[in-house]
Amino acid sequence: MRQEGRIIGLEEWLLTPAGRYLLAWEREQVDRTVADLFGFHAVQLGWPCLDALRHNRMPHRWVMLDRPPGSGQAGPQTLLHAPLPEGDEPSSAPQPTAHAVVADFHALPFETQSLDLVVLPHSLELAGDPHQTLREVERVLVPEGKVVILGFNPASLWGLQQRCARMGMRLGLGAPPLPEMGEFIGYWRLRDWLRLLNFEIEGGRFGCYRPLLRTQSWLDRYRWMEPAGDRWWPVLGAVYFLVAVKRVRGMRLIGPAWKQRQRAKPAPAVVARRERHPPSNASGPGSS
Repeated sequence: MRQEGRIIGLEEWLLTPAGRYLLAWEREQVDRTVADLFGFHAVQLGWPCLDALRHNRMPHRWVMLDRPPGSGQAGPQTLLHAPLPEGDEPSSAPQPTAHAVVADFHALPFETQSLDLVVLPHSLELAGDPHQTLREVERVLVPEGKVVILGFNPASLWGLQQRCARMGMRLGLGAPPLPEMGEFIGYWRLRDWLRLLNFEIEGGRFGCYRPLLRTQSWLDRYRWMEPAGDRWWPVLGAVYFLVAVKRVRGMRLIGPAWKQRQRAKPAPAVVARRERHPPSNASGPGSS
């Protein structure tokens, strides 16, 4: 996106009206979902500007960065000072996740089957090899562990505007409205990838139906498109939200082995049995 004759990056774009509009919708979806997910270990890969684990109650939480802060990616300082959604006051906002670690998304520093939740906010679009990132997520998740994925929808108004702007940029007509974030991954394509890795889709939805506009006043004029989009063209939202659970074939989770009360065995029934006596002698003791 071009601002004052220069192309701005992702961090600056998220502070624009369109960026705040996107973050507000994504925060709403993630906060509502992760608040009801329980376990011990949760990880967010990338995009610390969206603190996806702030409402999660797992005791161990990390934000993984694929490069050090200040090298073209929003760092922990952006995580702590990210713009709040409309109606969310700083005094009532939850505390953000504090643990930020730099790691390679293609080789996560976690043991196999050690995490209960992994959140990927646009991480697959930024990853050099999204297939390998998903395979790593499947490896580190415990059976029945969950993954939450956010991504831009190429089959949307935003996707169309981005493709047209890229074509125009080659002709010197201007920069794309969205920062360069790699390749957009379609919703149905992502579902196929997850099924190949034995993930079961639990739910998903689309959002952000307004056009990609640069001013808040113009965004407000298209507010009517939110309820209309949810009802009439739900798959054309600019961004999608997806939740999947890891299934392990041939394994069945067993609940706690509660001790059952031993039932008293019924006493055996007493059956009277008649015995046959030998026949007595016909003659008495003094008979001859």
